[in-house]
Amino acid sequence: MFSRHSHLVVPKQTSVLNFPATMSPPSTAIVYDQHGPPDTVTRITKIPPVEMNENEVCVKMLAAPINPADINRIEGVYLVLPPTPAIAGWEGVGEIHSVGSAVMSLSPGDLVIHAAYLSGTWQTYVVEDQSLWYKIDKNTPIEYAATVSVNPLSALRMLEDFVALKPGDTIVQNGATSIVGQCVIQLARIRGIHSINIIRDKPDSDKIKEKLIKLGATKVFTESELEVKGVTNLLGDIPKPSLGLNCIGGKAANMVVKFLKQGGTMVTYGGMSKKPITISTTYFIFKGIFRRLLIDLS
Repeated sequence: MFSRHSHLVVPKQTSVLNFPATMSPPSTAIVYDQHGPPDTVTRITKIPPVEMNENEVCVKMLAAPINPADINRIEGVYLVLPPTPAIAGWEGVGEIHSVGSAVMSLSPGDLVIHAAYLSGTWQTYVVEDQSLWYKIDKNTPIEYAATVSVNPLSALRMLEDFVALKPGDTIVQNGATSIVGQCVIQLARIRGIHSINIIRDKPDSDKIKEKLIKLGATKVFTESELEVKGVTNLLGDIPKPSLGLNCIGGKAANMVVKFLKQGGTMVTYGGMSKKPITISTTYFIFKGIFRRLLIDLS
């Protein structure tokens, strides 16, 4: 079974029909032996039962999302790559199936997420040390539990780690329709922080704007609406942002900087456009913009 590590572990074979309590059930997994296009290099395979030690738990995976970072890992273009062959997936939620003899904090039936990033969530059963699992409320919707460990926490970190924001302050972000962007909007609203949100031009931009406003966005602009001088005039009575969040790169990053106040901070946590960050030197020299890079190791 692929567990404990991100690469293939060849377990001691046992009967599928009659395996002891210290063995996990057989598992089905999505595996890739080499990096490349996911539809080409991935395959579904059966993994035999694996023997559990006294401190380990066997988790039946209930849901695991397809994050863009998961695709990038399979392609081999992500910063952190598990050795191949490997099972895909780095986040998800599961239910405790069985526990080792020394496990006291977790019990069969508990709903759990991984306390740290776990390589190999795209499989039916995972065996890991008990210390690597975190029990959550059983009433948590599965789709929320499966995705809480990456995007919402990224949004929370960026609102807390770089600028000391207080109620009445303003932030600006591009990629506002992403899950991180939507989480930023909601967390900012809860904290009384204004959010300026930049989205790409699409035929249904008005509907997208309406959705983000309902989530708590203060203002939403398409990229084409910001191709004007003096974008800060669009803020009205809202203070200029002290924090900008960039996940797109290219000219979309420059649009974030345009809104920032003197001495503001821009945090880059992604580059979905796959284009270099384009920012006028003027902003660095005369606006005192400080740029931070958040490396997502998810």
